Amino acid sequence: MLTAEKNKLLTEIEPGAPMGDLLRRYWQPIAGESEFDDKPLRPIRLFGEDLVLFKDLSGNFGLVDKHCPHRRADLSYGWVEKSGIRCSYHGWLFDTAGRCVEQPFDDIANPGTRLKERCSVKSYPVRPLAGLLWAYMGPDPAPELPVWEPFTWKHGFVEVVGCDIPCNWLQCQENSIDPVHFEWMHDTWPSRMKGDTSVTAPKHLKLAFDEFEFGFTYRRIREGMTETDPMWTTGRVALWPNAFFLGGHFEWRVPVDNENSLCICWFFSRVPSDLGPYEQKRIPTWYGKIKGEDGRWITSHVINQDITGWVGQGKIADRTKEKLGMSDRGVSLMRKRMFDDLEAIAHGRDPSGIIRDADRAACVELPIAVPQLHRDGVPLAEMKVHPVLKGRLLGNRWVAGQPDDVHNAFMDAMGLPERKRPARLKAAE
Repeated sequence: MLTAEKNKLLTEIEPGAPMGDLLRRYWQPIAGESEFDDKPLRPIRLFGEDLVLFKDLSGNFGLVDKHCPHRRADLSYGWVEKSGIRCSYHGWLFDTAGRCVEQPFDDIANPGTRLKERCSVKSYPVRPLAGLLWAYMGPDPAPELPVWEPFTWKHGFVEVVGCDIPCNWLQCQENSIDPVHFEWMHDTWPSRMKGDTSVTAPKHLKLAFDEFEFGFTYRRIREGMTETDPMWTTGRVALWPNAFFLGGHFEWRVPVDNENSLCICWFFSRVPSDLGPYEQKRIPTWYGKIKGEDGRWITSHVINQDITGWVGQGKIADRTKEKLGMSDRGVSLMRKRMFDDLEAIAHGRDPSGIIRDADRAACVELPIAVPQLHRDGVPLAEMKVHPVLKGRLLGNRWVAGQPDDVHNAFMDAMGLPERKRPARLKAAE
């Protein structure tokens, strides 16, 4: 249980809020790079700010205030040029750093004016990495953008998937250090929804939480497991400060405002090891579905099931009313580290997990329970019968709404001729 004051401190992220100031000190993934292949700009809301994300005709990305400093026109209705984004109202041109580089009428009527120097638009740096676009919205100097080791893996099919979540970021992130919900939400509940009461998921018998530089690992023993199982010897990673890493994919929970979040995921699927080298030409980006035609939350896919748990707590969970148990020790540890980091930045120190050394950031290893499965892959015949990988051949099992063209590209990469997903899977979406 938290006091109302502490709950507010951890959940409010809009400009000026301490937790927003903390999260802004990390590079945040905000979109997929391929989104801008056909449409070069779009509005985006992050940390309570209305912004425009764009790619100019030179291939550079920019993230600027949505409103032109001239007469406050909406820059998302402007257009991109070789050196930036131009406002459609009076033609002012801004580069990716937010500098005003052209004021058409003023440049003619008063060519000696230095007005442009006083008319910059607020901007934030953007970098592409691993098919994602990353923004840094914190104070200078910016830390290094970490290249997580899976970003360096070869011979895999990658897809970037986003979901717009109508709740606060923290209840999404706390899910990342809550292992027991797997037993009920992902193993038991799907069978109950189908009317099958015979399924009894293996019970959790033992949990451990370990802190390290880049977050926490949680480890578990379930019925039928021993202490030699990778889920106990290594476990999974609650990646600091707002992500989850499962070995084959990442999930970030990026604040949009106090009551909305962007869940953005990066999935890596190693092609069968007996197919030979594979090089992906384009990393697709798509956005998942979270509600069905009946207006209810979709519950057919793993992250969709999580979303049901997150939004069910309300727009901002009232943690003054919660009753924590033994399974929630990781949640308590996560909150303590957040308070410690808030204290650190209040005293002018870096929060935890920040990398300032470029060489170190070039490839950052994380604990992976079964690295060879994700990095090296298995032969196609083994993939078809593998308890986890075989489900991947039916489509993205994590998020509902995978487009057919993305599924088809995935199947091509896997060396399979099938094109259609089972009707039952598509109907569930």
